[in-house]
Amino acid sequence: MGGGMLGHATATAFAAGTVARVAGLFVTFEGIDRSGKTTQARMLCEALGNQALAVREPGGTAVGERVRDLLKEPHVEIAPHAEALLFAAARSELCRQVIRPALEQGRVVISDRFLDSSLAYQGEARGLGVEEVFEMNRWATDGLLPDLTIYLAIDPHAAAARAGGGDRIEGEGLALQERVAQAYERLAAADAGRWRRIDADRPAEEIHAEVLAAVDAARAGAPAA
Repeated sequence: MGGGMLGHATATAFAAGTVARVAGLFVTFEGIDRSGKTTQARMLCEALGNQALAVREPGGTAVGERVRDLLKEPHVEIAPHAEALLFAAARSELCRQVIRPALEQGRVVISDRFLDSSLAYQGEARGLGVEEVFEMNRWATDGLLPDLTIYLAIDPHAAAARAGGGDRIEGEGLALQERVAQAYERLAAADAGRWRRIDADRPAEEIHAEVLAAVDAARAGAPAA
């Protein structure tokens, strides 16, 4: 299947999910590096208060944090297949130990990245195949999918101009980020019911207002757009 986007059968499963929905709401933030995901996830968590739980990827568990250190180490070479497997392993632990229990308690789980990052970075930008990476992650997470995905869209050149420390993946430069941005655009277009595309090249408060409106709509059962 190569690096192509989701086939019809997999896209249908991806949009519908593979497990029964639980009581809470699962919100994820996606976008290229330095698009503002961490800032917006924090602002949303602060706005929702005790009902919200913030998690990040990779991380959030003992296994996840060790994987995070390895994946971000700029001097370590990791082949694409191993990279995808490491992300999936950390995600599996995070779902089992943290995300699912919180959702079952009725909380709003807010994740800085989730499996769509693997589809964009490893599946398409690294050429491993979006369907292959999706199937691996569906197995690793027992089919857990977000209820709402906020895609912070920004031009890679504008994102690169923002201040911030570079990790191993960021250090690969603009070409990778451009491929990832194109992948995100296609993923968002393929599942418009779950994704909410927001222009991220604006003041943080303006973006937050749109994020909060999308989350309120999702909690009320309305379309995200």
